[in-house]
Amino acid sequence: MTDPTVFEHKTAAYYTLGCKLNFAETSTIARSLLEQGVRTAREGERADICVINTCSVTEMADRKCRNIIRKAHREHPKAFIIVTGCYAQLSPEEVARIDGVNLVLGTEQKLDLYLWLERLSSETPPLGEIETTTTTEIKTFYGSISTDERTRHFLKVQDGCDYHCTYCTIPRARGRSRNAPVATLVEQAKQIARSGGLEIVLTGVNIGDFGRSTGESLLDLARALDRIEGIERIRISSIEPNLLSDELIDFCASSRAFVPHFHLPLQSGSDEVLRLMRRRYDTHLFARRLERIKSVWPEAFIGVDVIVGTRGETEELFEQSLDFITSQPFSQLHVFTYSERAGTAALRIPHIVSPREKQRRSQLLTHLSQERLKAFYLSNIGREHRVIWEMGQTEGWMTGLSDNYIRIGRSYDPSLVGTSSRLTPTALHKSEAFLI
Repeated sequence: MTDPTVFEHKTAAYYTLGCKLNFAETSTIARSLLEQGVRTAREGERADICVINTCSVTEMADRKCRNIIRKAHREHPKAFIIVTGCYAQLSPEEVARIDGVNLVLGTEQKLDLYLWLERLSSETPPLGEIETTTTTEIKTFYGSISTDERTRHFLKVQDGCDYHCTYCTIPRARGRSRNAPVATLVEQAKQIARSGGLEIVLTGVNIGDFGRSTGESLLDLARALDRIEGIERIRISSIEPNLLSDELIDFCASSRAFVPHFHLPLQSGSDEVLRLMRRRYDTHLFARRLERIKSVWPEAFIGVDVIVGTRGETEELFEQSLDFITSQPFSQLHVFTYSERAGTAALRIPHIVSPREKQRRSQLLTHLSQERLKAFYLSNIGREHRVIWEMGQTEGWMTGLSDNYIRIGRSYDPSLVGTSSRLTPTALHKSEAFLI
């Protein structure tokens, strides 16, 4: 057991990179340290502890992590620096060699981080020490909840992934798919409601695989969460198209709290590239999912992930992908440029796309996305929307998100932050960033 005096009068600074799941986990780490007496350092204050929760989805993400670690060491030169997260799990020795790093914790150790801080009392604290497990030993599900200034609460419902797409390192960084029981997540959602939270976003690595470790399903969870009083709306974050069933779509469309907003990873509109990626669907299935969503929920916002420049994506296959994507009723694309990752099966695929060509393809899809998003915003002018108002203002405007993920603004009124109201926008703001 950790000596409680270790934490007396200690402060901590937190750095998070990557996905909303990482932000939820960092919030949980911060709460666990606060329970031990460690408060978050104020802006400009030198911290005793630095916790850096890393991402490793691309080489750029790794580079950002290294830069953040060095920044933390500069800003808090005497701090005990702990690095955790996906980059720490995948490349612990590389992380441990960075100047200032005291301790590298793997995925299995991340949420018990406070247990390692008894080393703060040591006259010679560790330097570059590594505490990780192999991927096969990553088995624990740690619940996490976070909130952002936009009033949304992110509830972690699932972790890990049993898929092994050729370009992806996440299964090695996060372990096998696992989740908390529905009953546990319902209790956490009720806590959010009691705290005044109006919106929950369900997060995870592969949410559609929910129930793998408890014999339940995402539909079971959706039905249970929909009955919780006080939660006005619930969003499902990214879900694999092969795991988004018609039954789940229909339930969400007829539910009390689930909103018309879906985010699906397509990755490529070419069946040949999907095969090279080892994705578990084809373009026909993807198109059917979008058709189903729009048939039962015409106003739904549909976000789609696409990767450009993967190994094997010839010019012809990219053109096929572009044609398919253009034909689909999406609202916005999230375009990612392929980055080679050590240890992935993609490295065995011939045909490498040049950096310049990757950039060209990315620009084409980004332009298409901008056009579609603007058109979607314009199509929602004159319709009444329910908006949850957020903190912050821009030139006298405050904004919030509608049920179908449109940003809407009105004149600033601090009393409205965290509340919901209905509003019918009549125009697109000159910035084209929100409706008014």
